[in-house]
Amino acid sequence: MIPFNPRVLILTANYGNGHLQASKALLQQFNQQGVENVKIVNLMKEGHPWIHSITSTLISKSMKVSRLGIDYYGWSYYLTRETKETALFQKSMTYLGQKKLKEIIHEERPDVVVNTFPFGASPIVCSSMGIKNYTVLTDYALHASWLHPKVDRYYVATEDLKKQIIERGINKDRIDVSGIPLRQEFANTRIRARNQQKKIILIMATDSGVTSYIEEMMRTLFLIDNCQLVVVCGHNEKLKHRLEVEFAAYKGITIHGFVDNLHDWMAQASCMVTKAGGLTLTEAIALRVPVFIYKPNGGQEKENALYLSRRGVASISNKIEELSNSIQHFIHHPQKYEEIRDHMEELHRNHAAAHIVKDIMHHWNGQFMLASI
Repeated sequence: MIPFNPRVLILTANYGNGHLQASKALLQQFNQQGVENVKIVNLMKEGHPWIHSITSTLISKSMKVSRLGIDYYGWSYYLTRETKETALFQKSMTYLGQKKLKEIIHEERPDVVVNTFPFGASPIVCSSMGIKNYTVLTDYALHASWLHPKVDRYYVATEDLKKQIIERGINKDRIDVSGIPLRQEFANTRIRARNQQKKIILIMATDSGVTSYIEEMMRTLFLIDNCQLVVVCGHNEKLKHRLEVEFAAYKGITIHGFVDNLHDWMAQASCMVTKAGGLTLTEAIALRVPVFIYKPNGGQEKENALYLSRRGVASISNKIEELSNSIQHFIHHPQKYEEIRDHMEELHRNHAAAHIVKDIMHHWNGQFMLASI
Protein backbone atom coordinates (compact mmCIF):
# COMPACT_ATOMS: atom_id res chain seq x y z
CA MET A 1 0.00 0.00 0.00
CA ILE A 2 1.57 3.28 -1.08
CA PRO A 3 1.28 6.15 1.44
CA PHE A 4 1.02 8.77 -1.31
CA ASN A 5 -0.45 8.43 -4.78
CA PRO A 6 1.55 10.55 -7.21
CA ARG A 7 0.75 11.77 -10.69
CA VAL A 8 3.16 10.08 -13.10
CA LEU A 9 4.20 11.26 -16.56
CA ILE A 10 6.02 8.77 -18.82
CA LEU A 11 7.88 10.38 -21.72
CA THR A 12 8.59 8.26 -24.77
CA ALA A 13 9.06 8.27 -28.55
CA ASN A 14 8.09 5.86 -31.32
CA TYR A 15 11.42 5.84 -33.14
CA GLY A 16 11.18 2.07 -33.26
CA ASN A 17 8.60 0.27 -31.15
CA GLY A 18 10.71 -0.55 -28.10
CA HIS A 19 10.51 2.76 -26.21
CA LEU A 20 6.72 2.78 -26.48
CA GLN A 21 6.40 -0.87 -25.37
CA ALA A 22 8.61 -0.20 -22.35
CA SER A 23 6.35 2.73 -21.45
CA LYS A 24 3.27 0.52 -21.67
CA ALA A 25 4.92 -2.07 -19.45
CA LEU A 26 5.60 0.60 -16.82
CA LEU A 27 2.04 1.94 -17.13
CA GLN A 28 0.70 -1.58 -16.47
CA GLN A 29 2.82 -1.88 -13.36
CA PHE A 30 2.04 1.57 -11.96
CA ASN A 31 -1.66 0.74 -12.27
CA GLN A 32 -1.17 -2.71 -10.75
CA GLN A 33 0.70 -1.21 -7.80
CA GLY A 34 -2.13 1.23 -7.12
CA VAL A 35 -0.92 4.33 -8.97
CA GLU A 36 -3.86 5.31 -11.15
CA ASN A 37 -2.93 8.74 -12.49
CA VAL A 38 -0.35 7.77 -15.12
CA LYS A 39 -0.03 9.22 -18.62
CA ILE A 40 2.25 8.31 -21.53
CA VAL A 41 3.29 11.21 -23.77
CA ASN A 42 5.15 10.92 -27.08
CA LEU A 43 6.97 14.19 -26.58
CA MET A 44 8.24 14.84 -30.11
CA LYS A 45 5.06 13.65 -31.83
CA GLU A 46 2.79 15.82 -29.68
CA GLY A 47 5.12 18.77 -29.36
CA HIS A 48 6.55 19.01 -32.87
CA PRO A 49 4.58 16.76 -35.23
CA TRP A 50 6.20 18.01 -38.44
CA ILE A 51 9.74 17.48 -37.06
CA HIS A 52 8.65 14.08 -35.76
CA SER A 53 7.32 13.18 -39.22
CA ILE A 54 10.57 14.22 -40.91
CA THR A 55 12.85 12.43 -38.43
CA SER A 56 10.71 9.27 -38.51
CA THR A 57 10.94 9.20 -42.31
CA LEU A 58 14.70 9.80 -42.23
CA ILE A 59 15.24 6.95 -39.75
CA SER A 60 13.03 4.60 -41.78
CA LYS A 61 14.86 5.43 -45.01
CA SER A 62 18.21 5.09 -43.24
CA MET A 63 17.32 1.51 -42.24
CA LYS A 64 16.59 0.71 -45.89
CA VAL A 65 19.64 2.33 -47.47
CA SER A 66 21.96 0.98 -44.77
CA ARG A 67 21.59 -2.37 -46.54
CA LEU A 68 23.33 -0.68 -49.49
CA GLY A 69 26.20 0.54 -47.33
CA ILE A 70 24.90 4.11 -46.88
CA ASP A 71 24.40 4.04 -43.14
CA TYR A 72 23.97 7.69 -42.17
CA TYR A 73 21.99 6.80 -39.03
CA GLY A 74 24.80 4.52 -37.88
CA TRP A 75 27.41 7.16 -38.69
CA SER A 76 25.50 9.72 -36.64
CA TYR A 77 25.16 7.27 -33.74
CA TYR A 78 28.89 6.59 -33.54
CA LEU A 79 29.83 10.23 -34.09
CA THR A 80 27.84 11.25 -31.00
CA ARG A 81 28.22 8.08 -28.91
CA GLU A 82 30.86 9.39 -26.51
CA THR A 83 29.59 12.93 -26.13
CA LYS A 84 26.25 14.41 -27.11
CA GLU A 85 27.78 17.92 -27.09
CA THR A 86 28.88 17.36 -30.71
CA ALA A 87 25.34 16.63 -31.84
CA LEU A 88 23.75 19.81 -33.20
CA PHE A 89 20.52 17.92 -33.90
CA GLN A 90 20.41 16.63 -30.31
CA LYS A 91 20.90 20.16 -28.98
CA SER A 92 18.09 21.42 -31.21
CA MET A 93 15.74 18.67 -30.03
CA THR A 94 16.58 19.45 -26.39
CA TYR A 95 15.81 23.14 -26.92
CA LEU A 96 12.53 22.45 -28.73
CA GLY A 97 11.53 19.79 -26.20
CA GLN A 98 11.96 22.10 -23.22
CA LYS A 99 9.20 24.48 -24.29
CA LYS A 100 6.68 21.72 -24.99
CA LEU A 101 7.58 19.78 -21.86
CA LYS A 102 7.00 22.82 -19.67
CA GLU A 103 3.54 23.19 -21.22
CA ILE A 104 2.77 19.51 -20.60
CA ILE A 105 3.99 19.70 -17.00
CA HIS A 106 1.87 22.78 -16.29
CA GLU A 107 -1.12 20.93 -17.73
CA GLU A 108 -0.55 17.48 -16.17
CA ARG A 109 1.12 18.60 -12.90
CA PRO A 110 3.16 15.37 -12.48
CA ASP A 111 5.00 14.48 -9.28
CA VAL A 112 7.19 11.97 -11.09
CA VAL A 113 8.56 11.94 -14.67
CA VAL A 114 9.92 8.73 -16.20
CA ASN A 115 11.87 8.72 -19.48
CA THR A 116 12.07 5.68 -21.77
CA PHE A 117 13.72 7.78 -24.48
CA PRO A 118 16.79 10.01 -24.02
CA PHE A 119 15.16 13.44 -23.94
CA GLY A 120 17.78 15.95 -22.79
CA ALA A 121 14.97 18.40 -22.06
CA SER A 122 13.46 16.27 -19.31
CA PRO A 123 16.14 16.42 -16.59
CA ILE A 124 16.72 20.11 -17.32
CA VAL A 125 13.05 21.07 -17.00
CA CYS A 126 12.24 18.68 -14.14
CA SER A 127 15.16 19.75 -11.96
CA SER A 128 14.29 23.43 -12.48
CA MET A 129 10.70 22.70 -11.35
CA GLY A 130 11.58 20.41 -8.42
CA ILE A 131 10.17 17.26 -10.05
CA LYS A 132 11.94 13.92 -9.67
CA ASN A 133 12.90 12.37 -13.01
CA TYR A 134 13.95 8.79 -13.73
CA THR A 135 15.52 7.31 -16.86
CA VAL A 136 14.93 3.74 -18.06
CA LEU A 137 17.51 2.65 -20.66
CA THR A 138 15.98 0.36 -23.28
CA ASP A 139 19.19 -0.91 -24.90
CA TYR A 140 22.19 -3.05 -23.96
CA ALA A 141 24.65 -0.45 -25.25
CA LEU A 142 25.35 2.99 -23.80
CA HIS A 143 25.04 6.22 -25.76
CA ALA A 144 25.88 9.64 -24.32
CA SER A 145 22.39 10.95 -25.09
CA TRP A 146 21.01 8.89 -22.17
CA LEU A 147 23.24 10.61 -19.62
CA HIS A 148 22.58 13.88 -17.82
CA PRO A 149 23.85 15.04 -14.42
CA LYS A 150 20.35 16.04 -13.33
CA VAL A 151 18.74 12.59 -13.82
CA ASP A 152 17.75 11.40 -10.33
CA ARG A 153 18.01 7.66 -11.02
CA TYR A 154 18.89 5.31 -13.89
CA TYR A 155 17.48 1.83 -14.53
CA VAL A 156 19.67 -0.34 -16.76
CA ALA A 157 19.73 -3.84 -18.25
CA THR A 158 23.10 -5.15 -17.09
CA GLU A 159 25.96 -4.75 -14.62
CA ASP A 160 28.17 -3.91 -17.62
CA LEU A 161 26.02 -0.87 -18.40
CA LYS A 162 26.14 0.24 -14.78
CA LYS A 163 29.95 0.09 -14.82
CA GLN A 164 30.08 2.15 -18.03
CA ILE A 165 27.81 4.83 -16.55
CA ILE A 166 29.89 4.97 -13.36
CA GLU A 167 32.98 5.49 -15.56
CA ARG A 168 31.20 8.55 -17.02
CA GLY A 169 31.07 10.10 -13.54
CA ILE A 170 27.58 9.12 -12.35
CA ASN A 171 27.35 8.00 -8.70
CA LYS A 172 26.78 4.23 -8.43
CA ASP A 173 23.95 4.77 -5.93
CA ARG A 174 21.91 6.47 -8.69
CA ILE A 175 22.06 3.41 -10.96
CA ASP A 176 19.89 0.33 -10.51
CA VAL A 177 20.40 -2.87 -12.52
CA SER A 178 16.73 -3.63 -13.06
CA GLY A 179 16.55 -5.19 -16.51
CA ILE A 180 14.45 -3.76 -19.35
CA PRO A 181 10.72 -3.55 -18.57
CA LEU A 182 8.44 -5.98 -20.41
CA ARG A 183 4.68 -6.13 -20.65
CA GLN A 184 3.04 -8.69 -18.39
CA GLU A 185 2.28 -10.99 -21.35
CA PHE A 186 6.02 -11.61 -21.71
CA ALA A 187 6.93 -11.45 -18.04
CA ASN A 188 4.28 -14.04 -17.12
CA THR A 189 4.38 -16.41 -20.13
CA ARG A 190 5.49 -19.90 -19.17
CA ILE A 191 8.73 -21.10 -20.75
CA ARG A 192 7.93 -24.24 -22.72
CA ALA A 193 10.08 -27.17 -23.77
CA ARG A 194 10.94 -26.94 -27.48
CA ASN A 195 10.41 -30.58 -28.39
CA GLN A 196 8.15 -30.38 -31.44
CA GLN A 197 8.82 -32.88 -34.20
CA LYS A 198 8.94 -29.92 -36.61
CA LYS A 199 10.92 -27.00 -35.24
CA ILE A 200 9.39 -23.53 -35.60
CA ILE A 201 11.63 -20.77 -36.94
CA LEU A 202 9.95 -17.45 -36.12
CA ILE A 203 10.91 -14.64 -38.53
CA MET A 204 10.17 -11.06 -37.47
CA ALA A 205 9.66 -9.13 -40.73
CA THR A 206 8.57 -5.87 -39.10
CA ASP A 207 11.75 -3.90 -39.88
CA SER A 208 11.34 -1.70 -42.97
CA GLY A 209 14.69 -2.91 -44.26
CA VAL A 210 13.64 -6.57 -44.62
CA THR A 211 11.73 -6.06 -47.87
CA SER A 212 14.92 -6.26 -49.92
CA TYR A 213 15.83 -9.77 -48.81
CA ILE A 214 12.89 -11.49 -47.05
CA GLU A 215 11.89 -13.76 -49.97
CA GLU A 216 15.42 -15.07 -50.43
CA MET A 217 15.74 -15.63 -46.69
CA MET A 218 12.45 -17.55 -46.53
CA ARG A 219 13.30 -19.78 -49.50
CA THR A 220 16.70 -20.61 -47.98
CA LEU A 221 15.46 -21.31 -44.45
CA PHE A 222 12.56 -23.37 -45.81
CA LEU A 223 15.12 -25.95 -46.98
CA ILE A 224 16.25 -26.74 -43.42
CA ASP A 225 15.05 -30.24 -42.51
CA ASN A 226 12.12 -30.71 -40.11
CA CYS A 227 11.39 -27.00 -39.79
CA GLN A 228 8.44 -24.74 -40.43
CA LEU A 229 8.53 -20.99 -40.84
CA VAL A 230 6.24 -18.52 -39.09
CA VAL A 231 6.63 -14.98 -40.48
CA VAL A 232 5.25 -11.91 -38.67
CA CYS A 233 4.97 -8.76 -40.83
CA GLY A 234 3.48 -6.47 -38.20
CA HIS A 235 1.48 -3.58 -39.66
CA ASN A 236 3.06 -3.94 -43.10
CA GLU A 237 -0.02 -5.29 -44.90
CA LYS A 238 1.58 -4.73 -48.29
CA LEU A 239 4.45 -7.07 -47.41
CA LYS A 240 2.08 -9.61 -45.88
CA HIS A 241 0.01 -9.76 -49.09
CA ARG A 242 3.14 -10.00 -51.22
CA LEU A 243 4.48 -12.94 -49.22
CA GLU A 244 1.10 -14.70 -49.16
CA VAL A 245 1.01 -14.63 -52.96
CA GLU A 246 4.67 -15.58 -53.34
CA PHE A 247 4.54 -18.52 -50.92
CA ALA A 248 0.97 -19.74 -51.40
CA ALA A 249 2.19 -23.21 -52.44
CA TYR A 250 4.55 -23.63 -49.46
CA LYS A 251 2.72 -25.70 -46.83
CA GLY A 252 5.43 -25.25 -44.22
CA ILE A 253 5.15 -21.45 -44.14
CA THR A 254 2.64 -19.42 -42.10
CA ILE A 255 2.43 -15.66 -42.66
CA HIS A 256 0.86 -13.17 -40.25
CA GLY A 257 0.41 -9.43 -40.18
CA PHE A 258 0.12 -7.82 -36.75
CA VAL A 259 -0.40 -10.33 -33.93
CA ASP A 260 -1.44 -9.49 -30.38
CA ASN A 261 -0.18 -12.82 -29.03
CA LEU A 262 3.43 -12.62 -30.13
CA HIS A 263 4.47 -13.99 -26.74
CA ASP A 264 2.63 -17.24 -27.56
CA TRP A 265 4.41 -17.60 -30.91
CA MET A 266 7.76 -16.89 -29.27
CA ALA A 267 7.06 -19.43 -26.53
CA GLN A 268 6.52 -22.10 -29.20
CA ALA A 269 9.48 -21.16 -31.41
CA SER A 270 12.74 -23.10 -31.41
CA CYS A 271 14.53 -19.90 -32.47
CA MET A 272 13.78 -16.53 -34.00
CA VAL A 273 15.28 -14.32 -36.70
CA THR A 274 14.86 -10.69 -35.75
CA LYS A 275 16.29 -7.21 -35.71
CA ALA A 276 18.27 -6.26 -32.62
CA GLY A 277 15.98 -3.84 -30.81
CA GLY A 278 16.49 -3.81 -27.04
CA LEU A 279 12.88 -4.77 -26.23
CA THR A 280 12.66 -7.59 -28.76
CA LEU A 281 15.90 -9.10 -27.51
CA THR A 282 14.73 -8.81 -23.90
CA GLU A 283 11.47 -10.56 -24.79
CA ALA A 284 13.46 -13.36 -26.39
CA ILE A 285 15.68 -13.68 -23.32
CA ALA A 286 12.65 -13.76 -21.02
CA LEU A 287 11.14 -16.63 -23.03
CA ARG A 288 14.53 -18.31 -23.64
CA VAL A 289 14.24 -18.11 -27.45
CA PRO A 290 17.66 -18.29 -29.17
CA VAL A 291 18.13 -15.26 -31.42
CA PHE A 292 19.60 -15.06 -34.91
CA ILE A 293 20.26 -11.53 -36.15
CA TYR A 294 20.72 -10.81 -39.84
CA LYS A 295 22.65 -7.70 -40.88
CA PRO A 296 21.94 -5.59 -37.77
CA ASN A 297 21.27 -1.93 -38.45
CA GLY A 298 24.11 0.42 -37.51
CA GLY A 299 23.90 2.18 -34.16
CA GLN A 300 22.27 0.80 -31.03
CA GLU A 301 20.91 -2.29 -32.82
CA LYS A 302 24.37 -3.33 -33.96
CA GLU A 303 25.77 -2.67 -30.49
CA ASN A 304 22.93 -4.67 -28.88
CA ALA A 305 23.68 -7.53 -31.26
CA LEU A 306 27.41 -7.46 -30.57
CA TYR A 307 26.88 -7.38 -26.81
CA LEU A 308 24.47 -10.31 -26.77
CA SER A 309 26.65 -12.23 -29.21
CA ARG A 310 29.56 -11.85 -26.77
CA ARG A 311 27.28 -13.09 -23.99
CA GLY A 312 26.39 -16.21 -25.98
CA VAL A 313 22.67 -15.59 -26.48
CA ALA A 314 22.58 -14.27 -30.06
CA SER A 315 24.18 -15.14 -33.39
CA ILE A 316 24.98 -12.49 -36.03
CA SER A 317 25.05 -13.23 -39.78
CA ASN A 318 25.79 -10.94 -42.71
CA LYS A 319 24.97 -13.41 -45.48
CA ILE A 320 21.83 -15.51 -45.86
CA GLU A 321 23.85 -18.70 -46.36
CA GLU A 322 25.71 -17.95 -43.14
CA LEU A 323 22.38 -17.42 -41.35
CA SER A 324 20.99 -20.70 -42.70
CA ASN A 325 24.11 -22.63 -41.69
CA SER A 326 24.03 -21.18 -38.16
CA ILE A 327 20.35 -22.10 -37.67
CA GLN A 328 20.92 -25.54 -39.20
CA HIS A 329 23.80 -26.21 -36.82
CA PHE A 330 21.68 -25.05 -33.88
CA ILE A 331 18.68 -27.21 -34.88
CA HIS A 332 20.81 -30.33 -35.32
CA HIS A 333 22.74 -29.93 -32.06
CA PRO A 334 20.19 -29.91 -29.20
CA GLN A 335 22.86 -29.24 -26.59
CA LYS A 336 23.30 -25.77 -28.13
CA TYR A 337 19.87 -24.77 -26.85
CA GLU A 338 20.82 -25.71 -23.29
CA GLU A 339 24.00 -23.63 -23.55
CA ILE A 340 22.11 -20.60 -24.88
CA ARG A 341 19.37 -21.04 -22.30
CA ASP A 342 21.97 -20.99 -19.50
CA HIS A 343 23.46 -17.75 -20.87
CA MET A 344 19.97 -16.22 -21.10
CA GLU A 345 19.29 -17.27 -17.52
CA GLU A 346 22.36 -15.28 -16.43
CA LEU A 347 21.16 -12.14 -18.25
CA HIS A 348 17.46 -12.26 -17.43
CA ARG A 349 16.02 -10.02 -14.71
CA ASN A 350 12.66 -11.22 -13.41
CA HIS A 351 9.77 -8.75 -13.49
CA ALA A 352 11.86 -5.69 -14.35
CA ALA A 353 8.82 -3.41 -14.77
CA ALA A 354 7.49 -4.30 -11.31
CA HIS A 355 10.93 -3.77 -9.80
CA ILE A 356 11.38 -0.36 -11.45
CA VAL A 357 7.97 0.93 -10.37
CA LYS A 358 8.44 -0.33 -6.81
CA ASP A 359 11.87 1.33 -6.64
CA ILE A 360 10.59 4.62 -8.08
CA MET A 361 7.77 4.68 -5.55
CA HIS A 362 10.11 3.83 -2.67
CA HIS A 363 12.53 6.54 -3.77
CA TRP A 364 9.84 9.14 -4.40
CA ASN A 365 7.94 8.42 -1.16
CA GLY A 366 11.16 8.78 0.80
CA GLN A 367 11.90 12.15 -0.81
CA PHE A 368 8.29 13.25 -0.32
CA MET A 369 8.32 12.39 3.39
CA LEU A 370 11.65 14.20 3.91
CA ALA A 371 10.27 17.28 2.16
CA SER A 372 7.18 17.17 4.41
CA ILE A 373 9.14 17.19 7.67
